[in-house]
This record gives sequence, structure tokens and C-alpha cells, in this order.
Amino acid sequence: QVQLVETGGGLVQPGGSLSLSCAASGRTLSAYFMAWFRQAPGKEREFVAAISWSGGSTSYADSVKGRFTISRDNAKNTVYLRMNSLKPEDTAVYYCAATSGSPSRSENMYRYWGQGTQVTVSS
Repeated sequence: QVQLVETGGGLVQPGGSLSLSCAASGRTLSAYFMAWFRQAPGKEREFVAAISWSGGSTSYADSVKGRFTISRDNAKNTVYLRMNSLKPEDTAVYYCAATSGSPSRSENMYRYWGQGTQVTVSS
């Protein structure tokens, strides 16, 4: 099993930047395909970004492509999400998730989840 803890959320103005971290414990992170999801108030949870086991391959939702960057440091057992040019519609609780199975954009494929961290984009 792996435990995930997200940090780095907060309040930021439109156009600003924020970096999220997801620290893993229990097992080495390199065994897992990792992803970030988000859930805005009143909406379903949606895929944001994913990264392969080695970090050599990444995938992004169209809504964040070019603005967000996912990365990982397996030596530190941590996954990151750098968010630039933030918009009010990026406001959500952001979750990191892990799967030992096949890469996927579906939340149903992810077994392990963090508790989430709130990101609010507002002036």
C-alpha cells in the first residue's frame, strides 16, 4: 500500500502560479503511475495530468495543457504539479492518485488517493 499527502494549495490571484506536491510513503513511488485530478464545487472529479513511472511520458487535460506541468522525483517519493497562468475556473480541490495498473485518465483505475488540497483562484 502507498499513502499520499498533498500540500501546496492556497489562494492565488488570476494569472498567478502555484506548485503542489504529493508525498508518498509506504512503498516506493517508482512502482506507480501517478496522476492529478481535481474537483470543483458541484462538479465531478476530472483528470488534470498524469506521468509515467520513470517520468518520461506525460499527459494533460486540454484545459490545462501549456499551463500546468507534472513531474516526479522518485528518489524523494514525490510528484509535483506546477500551475501557471491560473484562472478562476482552476479553483478546485486537487488530488493526487496512484495506480500500479495501466496508465489511465479514468479515476476508477486509481486505487490510492490523497486527501486533497484546496486551490482557489480569485482576485
